[in-house]
Amino acid sequence: MDDAKKEFLKEFGEDYGYPNGPKSIEQIRDTEFKRLQGLVYLDHAGATLYSELQMESVFNDLTSNVYGNPHSQSDSSSATLEILSDARQQVLDYFNASPKDYKCIFTSGATAALKLVGEAFPWTCNSNFMYTMENHNSVLGIREYALGQGAVAIAVDIEDVHPVTSGETISMKISPHQVQRRKAAGLLEGEPTGDVYNLFAFPSECNFSGLRFGLDLVKIIKEDSRRISGISSVCKNGQWMVLIDAAKGSATMPPDLSKYPADFVTISFYKLFGYPTGLGALIVRNDTAKLLKKTYFSGGTVAASIADIDFIKRREHIEEMFEDGTASFLSVASIRHGFKILNSLTVSAISRHTTSLTLYTRKMLLALRHGDGSSMCILYGHDNSMEPCHEMGPIVSFNLQRPDGSWYGYREVEKLASLSGIQLRTGCFCNPGACAKYLGLSHFELLSNTEAGHVCWDDHDIINGKPTGAVRVSFGYMSTFEEAKKFVDFVASSFLLSSNHIGHGNHLKGLEKGFSDTGYYLKSITIYPIKSCGGFCTRSWPLSNNGLKHDREWILKSLSGEILTQKKVPEMCFISTFIDLSQGMLFVESPRCKERLQIRLESDVYDDSIEDIELYGQRYKVYNYSNETNVWFSEAISKPCTLLRYSSSSHDFMLNKTNGAVTCRDAKSMLNFANEAQFLLVSEESVSDLNKRLSSDVQKGICGTAMQINASRFRPNLVVSGGRPYDEDGWRHIRIGNKYFSVSSNNLPNDLTEQSSCYCAI
Repeated sequence: MDDAKKEFLKEFGEDYGYPNGPKSIEQIRDTEFKRLQGLVYLDHAGATLYSELQMESVFNDLTSNVYGNPHSQSDSSSATLEILSDARQQVLDYFNASPKDYKCIFTSGATAALKLVGEAFPWTCNSNFMYTMENHNSVLGIREYALGQGAVAIAVDIEDVHPVTSGETISMKISPHQVQRRKAAGLLEGEPTGDVYNLFAFPSECNFSGLRFGLDLVKIIKEDSRRISGISSVCKNGQWMVLIDAAKGSATMPPDLSKYPADFVTISFYKLFGYPTGLGALIVRNDTAKLLKKTYFSGGTVAASIADIDFIKRREHIEEMFEDGTASFLSVASIRHGFKILNSLTVSAISRHTTSLTLYTRKMLLALRHGDGSSMCILYGHDNSMEPCHEMGPIVSFNLQRPDGSWYGYREVEKLASLSGIQLRTGCFCNPGACAKYLGLSHFELLSNTEAGHVCWDDHDIINGKPTGAVRVSFGYMSTFEEAKKFVDFVASSFLLSSNHIGHGNHLKGLEKGFSDTGYYLKSITIYPIKSCGGFCTRSWPLSNNGLKHDREWILKSLSGEILTQKKVPEMCFISTFIDLSQGMLFVESPRCKERLQIRLESDVYDDSIEDIELYGQRYKVYNYSNETNVWFSEAISKPCTLLRYSSSSHDFMLNKTNGAVTCRDAKSMLNFANEAQFLLVSEESVSDLNKRLSSDVQKGICGTAMQINASRFRPNLVVSGGRPYDEDGWRHIRIGNKYFSVSSNNLPNDLTEQSSCYCAI
């Protein structure tokens, strides 16, 4: 046992690894998760992992028993009904909910359960839908039903909750955001309104930050909402119901419904024990269920219906009334094998185990310092102190900073982590409110980012110098200290800068080895005429207003309008290209096409067939090609597509309150179809250092397979050599021969200070 683990166990030994459980964490990993050898999985908030023992039990169950449609009357159907009944009780037991007070409705997931609440809730024009900023998009979607019925929707921040103590009154302070309403109230003032019901929604644990909300909120909201400071200004009447989105929090701290009688609780089972997917549940209070308004009916939800007249008789049992169609009974039969594992370890032990890993990871990340002493890691969800915070779930959400205060992009972190065999999650995690809150993004910035083309899951991780999302690691019941340590070591080895690397080098000079005293030289130039297809190397090439002439001047588009890339169509990597400037010809070849395609640079396009497209926040006018050309490319990638050529572009400007009009990309730069800038530059030394780290990670067991990365893997236009690894991160200006380049904030040269057709030569 190494010193780091000894130190960890000294602090967390009573909580880590299930010391009083049926198996130690080492035994669990060796016998039930053999497939994880060499892999570090840290996305349990996204989906936790099923154990091999669990799946063996599921397989034996399904291959030893016959389960029929529960709506039939056979013996196999009776067996299914018994399984469904037992499963409902298991779910209620997990949340300490009595069947006298609650029912379990199976759905296709937590999202479907939330949708059911939104559809069936008794909204009126006097209702209020109040929800915390830290909520998943699936909760925010309920807002559409509320606003559609004329109700008010309000996002709030919980500022202060006083917990229950002997003789003390619970109170809470909220800070409401702007009131949202689409329709004016449909009733005149003073006219009878009937019963008014309001809904308050919050997560038991925020899936962005890991912050756990105090469940005293349930009692405060339901029992006396007048004790909520700030609520009277936005809501004056009606009965409050409470919805807890427990999809994330239930794996380590399920709400105890005997103490906190929420009206609705939603869960997904794959978040608890990995399998089955596509199955969730809505746990609903019996008295609340009677108020829900069900419109649609289906097989299983009605006792009788007549086809040619308006007559139905609905079933009376709550589960039967709301479970449309046949329940996913084979999936339901599988959940008992997952609960068996959780119950054997106990939820309290799982919570202590995952908390120990979370606190260790937070502590180690906060301790990381660059060579100049500046902090590297900014954590979200709690203050940046090293004090333990037990109000946090097993999530660590953060971003990384350079010594100069600029940010490492979260996609950069994710890609390097993947190369090191570490699986994690980046972005906003479908939680836009928490993302905006913790990253300090205003409405103006969010709208500007969207107008610039930023959407969920894209690569725009830094816009106008600010992160658009974060990096998240999360732990499950089978996570280990070794995984946490390997992740921390990866962050330190990949992103910490020593004093020797801070501020070193700010110019690139020279065209060949030994040209100047800097030692840097330009080793190769590569042109990629068609975006995401193969490029070709050359010793010299003319420059244009858009960068290297003809670089990324063509793209392929699917018939549905989607721009095609290697990520979506890997076959594009087999397409090779070459431009002969003397002949004025682009040559294209593919192993799937017999003939080599020849495209004249000065013609072959249909001038009367110009269309507009939008890509990366820019609007482009593009030329179309003949059907013969499009058929060739469709055969090359085995997918119908069309070839488009750049004609001109215009930028989407984003207003900045302090600096006037700017864009997320340099508005002065003319770009073809490049992602970010006119040129992409990498250094051989940086790539070599990356390969050394990957080899070292294999030796340390961080990843399982050795790999060598070539500079061409990054599809660079310019490859330089002669310096030290990552020197280019500090460059702000580059000179190649007599041509000068400025470097953008994400370290890519993006603008020529002199427009010319001169050659850049080695």
